[in-house]
Amino acid sequence: MSGARARPGLWRLRPRLAMLERYVLAHTLGGISAAIGVITALIMLVNFVEISRAVGGRAKDVTTADIFVMTLLQSPSIVLVLVPFGILFGVMAAYGNLNRRSELIAMRAAGVSAWRFTFPAALAAMTLGIATVLALNPIASAMNAEFQRRETALMDNYLGDLNRPIWLRQGDGRTQVIIRARARAPGVGIRLLDVSLFRYAVRPDGHLDFRQRVEAKEAVLKSGQWLLSGARSAEPGAQSEQYGSYSLPSTLDERTALERFAAPAAVPFWSLPGVIARTEKAGFSATAYRLQFDQLLATPFMFAGMSVLAAAFSLRLVRLGGLARLAASGAALGFAIFFLNQLCNSLGRADVIPTFFAALTPPLLALLSGFTLLCYTEDG
Repeated sequence: MSGARARPGLWRLRPRLAMLERYVLAHTLGGISAAIGVITALIMLVNFVEISRAVGGRAKDVTTADIFVMTLLQSPSIVLVLVPFGILFGVMAAYGNLNRRSELIAMRAAGVSAWRFTFPAALAAMTLGIATVLALNPIASAMNAEFQRRETALMDNYLGDLNRPIWLRQGDGRTQVIIRARARAPGVGIRLLDVSLFRYAVRPDGHLDFRQRVEAKEAVLKSGQWLLSGARSAEPGAQSEQYGSYSLPSTLDERTALERFAAPAAVPFWSLPGVIARTEKAGFSATAYRLQFDQLLATPFMFAGMSVLAAAFSLRLVRLGGLARLAASGAALGFAIFFLNQLCNSLGRADVIPTFFAALTPPLLALLSGFTLLCYTEDG
């Protein structure tokens, strides 16, 4: 009978705790939204000025509306890099407000553990991290690609990149082709000028045997092949032959031909596995893309670590004093983890440490730091 009497009390307690968690979650989401909103506004303002200086002063017939649209297109990719700071400051602000209003004291007096009311912040941050990886990152990458196209179109006659030599490589397990072009012609599509193609056969031991060299005035990538005009082909031990037009199969397409020159951060999450496979198939190192993929997979843990860290530094009672100093210490530790993330990024790109280790070390350090501080302050 005593057990049966205890059950209704437990059933009444669970909705009360669920309501408490929803209340904390609402304040946490509000703080994170406000912090990310402030960061977004600052980034857009700085970005608008920078694009006005870089594009408006060099391109003709650029309106304020064009610059504003380009700012909207480029800003999301920058904001996503700084979202961990938005989570850090937002969670600290949310728990700081609850602390100043003595609501955290009331929760503790009711017997609610700090682990219980820090869980909503970690859950919200991890959910935001998953949404960032699966949805926001592809959207931001697509917008950044559109920004690059608009910038190229507006500065078509100014950009010096079009006159720089271009090196490409394509191939599979049997053939490798190295492509050099004096310049890329402006406009839509991939059109290269003064092209030299070197075709090699891949031996079973991995070494390359030279098979053919093709010189052409122009090469256009279309429908899975290079269409060459004004071409001259030569093979070892044979005389060269002149062709008005010549075609060579290609494993590249217009979207991926210059992909290896793009920053890994500009490649959407869903496209990274394919980019890694194509890059390695062409004989290039895919370390940078693997690192980007591993970092995106670790993003939910980074966000959760920042939220736990922020909550741990915001739970000190106001009457004990030193809350501002503790919050400043938490912000400093957050910046230290961010710079550690950049250091691990550099080490991973240089193949000094494995990419998964470089991607997971900062998030795990943030999580362990927050958990350690919570254990020290709450459990002794």
